[in-house]
Amino acid sequence: MAVELDVFVGNTTIMDEEVYQLWLDGYTVNDAVKARMEGGVLDKTEATADVLLSDTMDQYRTFQMCERLLHSPSKLANQLLFQIPPHRQAMLIERYYTFDDGFVREVLGKKLSKGTKKDLDDISAKTGVTLKSCRRQFDNFKRVFKVVEELKGPLVENIRQHFLLSDKLARDYAAIVFFANNRFETGKKKLQYLNFQDFAFCAGQLINNWTVGAIDNMVEDMDVDLDKEFLQELKELKVLITDKDLLDQHKSLVCTALRGKTKVFNEMEANFKNLSRSLVNIATKLTNTKDVRDFFIDLVEKFIEPCRSDRWAAADVKLYLTHYTNSAHILDTFKHQVVWDRYMGVIKSCIFKMYHD
Repeated sequence: MAVELDVFVGNTTIMDEEVYQLWLDGYTVNDAVKARMEGGVLDKTEATADVLLSDTMDQYRTFQMCERLLHSPSKLANQLLFQIPPHRQAMLIERYYTFDDGFVREVLGKKLSKGTKKDLDDISAKTGVTLKSCRRQFDNFKRVFKVVEELKGPLVENIRQHFLLSDKLARDYAAIVFFANNRFETGKKKLQYLNFQDFAFCAGQLINNWTVGAIDNMVEDMDVDLDKEFLQELKELKVLITDKDLLDQHKSLVCTALRGKTKVFNEMEANFKNLSRSLVNIATKLTNTKDVRDFFIDLVEKFIEPCRSDRWAAADVKLYLTHYTNSAHILDTFKHQVVWDRYMGVIKSCIFKMYHD
């Protein structure tokens, strides 16, 4: 009996996004099969458990073979071993470099070294992210750091071009690199309420305004190192708190602007000098590496906590800092407006972002 068959042969590499995610999440083959069964894949495809196991193993092998190409994403587009359409390549790369916010929060600001890698067991237990996934994410951070360390030009753009990541993910990696380079303290108890996106936003502000690259975008280490000349100039701001007449004049201008606009006016007036001293002292100490590391803890302890204890709403903080910054422009004898604006622009943005429960 003659049977007619339609046969189709293709060489496009078949990749199941769901299985890829299970592989990225560090599931073993057997755990992945179990997860797929629970998701109802057998009912949808009418396949047997053996076929499902065989398919999962086959996909895992493909991902493992692709992994070395994912370490240098541009190689993925130029290789001939796997026929993967461009939109699929973009998905593979983006997901491979995506990380868990809970995991990155634990390593943010730490040295990307063997010492930190040894702590991954504990971090895995604490965050519920599998050890295999923790290792992949940590190695990705390290790989990106190593590549961009040697490059001139804007940090976010370098990451985007070399690792073919989306703009959002490239910005997040820029924040991780920036924090690792400057070793900002993020682990203290008082900072635990801040999530990764809070810190990533602040990193963006610092990179765009306080690094050498903020002025000249083709210098070495431009976006990872703070502008030392600018940090030195910040010492000039000390006059705002050491010159009594200037301090009184500044307070008077700010209080005049705030009167009748907020319920916490009395607290603002009473605390003006303490808060001003705190903000100016943070500025003048940033030439010391340790004080740079403590930047976020200083903002919380010396400004955010006092405002919280006086029950300032976020709108009050915004109002206060806006008038505090602008009033310095009207002070007759204060001559450091450019440095002041460059400093306070970042301080305002960071405090606005960090002022939440």
